[in-house]
Amino acid sequence: MKLIGSLTSPYVRKTRIVLAEKKIEYEFMLDSPWVEGNQVAKFNPLGKIPVLVLDDESTLFDSRVIVEYLDNMTPNNKLLPASGRERITVKRWEALADGISDAAAAAFLEAKRPKKQQSQEWIDRQRGKIALALESISEEIGEAPWCFGNSMCLADIAVGAALGYLAFRFPDIDFQAQHPNLGRLYEKLMQRPSFQDTVPQG
Repeated sequence: MKLIGSLTSPYVRKTRIVLAEKKIEYEFMLDSPWVEGNQVAKFNPLGKIPVLVLDDESTLFDSRVIVEYLDNMTPNNKLLPASGRERITVKRWEALADGISDAAAAAFLEAKRPKKQQSQEWIDRQRGKIALALESISEEIGEAPWCFGNSMCLADIAVGAALGYLAFRFPDIDFQAQHPNLGRLYEKLMQRPSFQDTVPQG
């Protein structure tokens, strides 16, 4: 099994963390749709990462699809509830966290365009989404030790990957000072080898 992705993508990081927590062996192939001559589209017609290439050469893409598949691969360290409202609640957390990553990536890419072509209004809109989402996550966690339940699950992994991406791309968004409970959660997650070994680089 192979995972195609970059060292900066929060979605790839989320997938790598799940692979580590589930103790699933895989080959990591570095590639990015933003690198000239990349091969991503050969595996995903949408040209996005991550892509999971299975042993039969079939592929899975979109991190939400991949991590759900991985969690069902082995019975150990289950990261998603089996079914019902609890499962949907964790998936909702994942969607909210991924939304932060979506907005952050959109703002980062817009800021990389030539100055005359940039839309500050667009950037501000994305940063507004981030601020509201962080506030919502902080309120929902409150003083609980984890996003959902009494142990780490996919909700925490997704939130941690999103927070890590903000720390990497937008250090001026000081979520740890603005929302101390998110800071505590992130520090706790960063004590795990799965998070330490996947810190964004580049």
